[in-house]
Amino acid sequence: MKLAERAKAAVRPAKSGGSNTKKINLALQGGGAHGAYTWGVIDRILEDGRIEIEAISGTSAGAMNAVVLVDGWVKGGRDGAREALHKFWRGVSRAGGLSAPPQNALDAFMSFWQVPRVSSTGLFNFWSHVTSPFDLRPEKINPLRDLLNRQVDFDSVQSCNDIRLFISATNVRTGKIKVFRDKEVDADAVAASACLPLLFEAIEVDDEAYWDGGYMGNPALFPFFSESSCDDILLVQINPIIRDEVPTNTHEIMERVSEITFNASLLREFRAIDFVNRLIEENRLDGTKYRQMRLHRIDADAALNEYSASTKFDTRWTFFEKLYEVGRESADAWLKENYRHIGNKQTLDLRQAFS
Repeated sequence: MKLAERAKAAVRPAKSGGSNTKKINLALQGGGAHGAYTWGVIDRILEDGRIEIEAISGTSAGAMNAVVLVDGWVKGGRDGAREALHKFWRGVSRAGGLSAPPQNALDAFMSFWQVPRVSSTGLFNFWSHVTSPFDLRPEKINPLRDLLNRQVDFDSVQSCNDIRLFISATNVRTGKIKVFRDKEVDADAVAASACLPLLFEAIEVDDEAYWDGGYMGNPALFPFFSESSCDDILLVQINPIIRDEVPTNTHEIMERVSEITFNASLLREFRAIDFVNRLIEENRLDGTKYRQMRLHRIDADAALNEYSASTKFDTRWTFFEKLYEVGRESADAWLKENYRHIGNKQTLDLRQAFS
């Protein structure tokens, strides 16, 4: 089924899980335009109807998917969330333009994720070495925040009692992670979570400046340990951990550095979770005081292996369609293989993931 046809079909009621419904926490990585893959994953999970989402931790594009999902959920349940996500990604496509490259530096900064499309022009690379977003006033241009304000009703998001929200950003001064929770989540918080420092001026929230949350939590898993009653975490991972080819030129090296950087915090949390789980299994920690978390993962490694990191800035609708479709296919395969394990056993080999 084509994406446009599926979008129309989304208005039909999703399946009801009945007594088979299981709860999960959803952890959504950031990755720019590759977040359309996550959209496809979420759409398939919502359509399936057997999974209830207790909490969502999201960063950057993952944060956007999270708040749009919750906004749609408040207004129309599963189907409302699916419609809202379709509308949002269509809006991102329009905001970023179609296939034409930016013609000048100001257009680049004004064109949202399309900004550093290195494959189409080297202008951004040059510009980022001679100026900063703080030089590009007027009035703190941030088209991402404008898009969020147009498409997301944050009053609805903050009023949601069904799904908890944890949105991560990086405190510029301290270098520490900041997690915006529930009623703290507004357009500024989400824009802070997606604020790449060479593209946008730091986002100020309560007199603190923030950059992209991917540096310190992509996404943050620790809020689930104490602020959610569910022990199952489903991670949607869109930044490749492994690349078979060693980069040999400056462009490839910088892309690989970016991927490693935006996975580093997640791998540290994998190690911590695995360590605690093993201590509980070996009766070296009190299992009544500490929780074993069950990790599951849908990853885009195979689906996105052919795409370089620079395609995170590709906002063509046809590209979003491709990612959405493979995201749905990945979720469908995962549900068939692993749904029965939710609530019973972990399906992600953490030690293999970080070692």
